Amino acid sequence: MEAADLRIIRVFRRDGNIIVAERVSVADSFIRRGIGLLGRSHLGKDEGMLITRTRSIHSFFMRFMFDAVYLDRDNRVVCLVRGMPPNRPGPFLRQARNVLELPAGKIDETGLSIGDELIFTS
Repeated sequence: MEAADLRIIRVFRRDGNIIVAERVSVADSFIRRGIGLLGRSHLGKDEGMLITRTRSIHSFFMRFMFDAVYLDRDNRVVCLVRGMPPNRPGPFLRQARNVLELPAGKIDETGLSIGDELIFTS
């Protein structure tokens, strides 16, 4: 599945309209969610991937660390995983509905915290 096949969105933090990522690919099908970031060597500083309809992720077969932001059905942050290394399972969260994968360090760079609400735009 080519990156060009994926829908691209921008992600903001509602309070202060802080840009979290400019180019976020949306993995919104079974196949796209399964592929995720596999095959990528890195994420650019303004890139990310939104994995929809999931309560957990993993980094098996990945080549780089990344930050993971777990979101509930209202797009509020319910868990933050900083610097998730390759070949690890992520936490399973019952209240999670989507997971936003970002370059390592992006959580701290943007000041994301539990309870923040994110906004997605085309």
